[in-house]
Amino acid sequence: MTQLPGLLDTEAIRKDFPLLDRQVHDGKKLVYLDNAATSQKPRQVLDALNEYYERHNANVHRGVHVLAEEATALYEGARDKVATFINAPSRDEVIFTKNASESLNLVANMLGWADEPYRVDHETEIVITEMEHHSNIVPWQLLSQRTGAKLKWFGLTDDGRLDLSNIDEIITEKTKIVSFVLVSNILGTFNPVEAIIRRAQEVGALVCIDASQAAPHMPLDVQALQADFVAFTGHKMCAPTGVGILWGRQELLEDLPPFLGGGEMIETVSMHSSTYAPAPHKFEAGTPPIAQAVGLGAAIDYLSAIGMEKIAAHEHALTEYAVKRLSEVPDLRIIGPTTAEERGAAISFTLGDIHPHDVGQVLDEQGIAVRVGHHCARPVCLRYGIPATTRASFYLYSTPSEIDALVEGLDYVRNFFG
Repeated sequence: MTQLPGLLDTEAIRKDFPLLDRQVHDGKKLVYLDNAATSQKPRQVLDALNEYYERHNANVHRGVHVLAEEATALYEGARDKVATFINAPSRDEVIFTKNASESLNLVANMLGWADEPYRVDHETEIVITEMEHHSNIVPWQLLSQRTGAKLKWFGLTDDGRLDLSNIDEIITEKTKIVSFVLVSNILGTFNPVEAIIRRAQEVGALVCIDASQAAPHMPLDVQALQADFVAFTGHKMCAPTGVGILWGRQELLEDLPPFLGGGEMIETVSMHSSTYAPAPHKFEAGTPPIAQAVGLGAAIDYLSAIGMEKIAAHEHALTEYAVKRLSEVPDLRIIGPTTAEERGAAISFTLGDIHPHDVGQVLDEQGIAVRVGHHCARPVCLRYGIPATTRASFYLYSTPSEIDALVEGLDYVRNFFG
């Protein structure tokens, strides 16, 4: 077995993840390399979900019976855990959503309905990047179409980085919001946060960061980032599907209007008008994702016990090894940075003229699960003139032997297609 410095005790960790013991396609050992799409869930999270539904299931807030009080304590306790996990100044800055897409849509709609000085309108500009996930493109396109704001973006260099050579022309005095990904889900690129935020602050623009591919893999400190909003999702970090996070600066959340209306987000309601609850409840209309939030809290406990610094070191070692091994495969082209120091643990590639969907299907027959397609980042594929990519992505339970299995599988793919 290949030994690399900085690896976690994956043998012990993998025992916590029941699904990783699965066999597929007539007894082939599952090699799960699709973690950028969703992570697997440890027993500790599954147990927390079962415990909630079996012992504490009730709607949160307002109820005076014991189950409602227990459910509320668990739900709000999960908010406390998130706040600690991301080093938020206040728990009231943590908003539960159903995923990062909803978090980003929430920001876009708040700004579309806001009063000055935050309002986005036909005299203002919105800035994104060419490497964004569709979830950080489409909401801003919709907002620009609705308000008449001009949508601008940073392009990409040939090696998969943001082209900031014209940053002063892209981010101008008219810019109201700059929204960009911290770590690309398709290219794996670590983006230059400091330079972008510094320019945005010079012109008084707000900054929103999509941290969906960062929060599961490395320490995330919203105070150190100095952004105004940070969005991420639970299902990529060992939590259930159906729960996401939007963190926002307290003063912004107090000033900006709600997007969804309904129960819980109100203070008083009459037939003529309503007043709203303070943040975060102002942005959490209706019954929230209670069980999912409890599961997210359990996932944070699990990840924190291992240590996010150790998880980041583990993935760095794996990524370095994967880049080296994949470079040995004939006709394979990595799309994005080719050094581990500049990228996260998601590697997209093409293999000669074999279509990525064919690559993925043949790998699946060998028990190797990867992702194929645009990865909800079609503008990146257009930029590099490719129909799609195959993507392998790693997590805290991934091993060097799984990377070896991928490389052997790709050799089989090449031979299969002649």
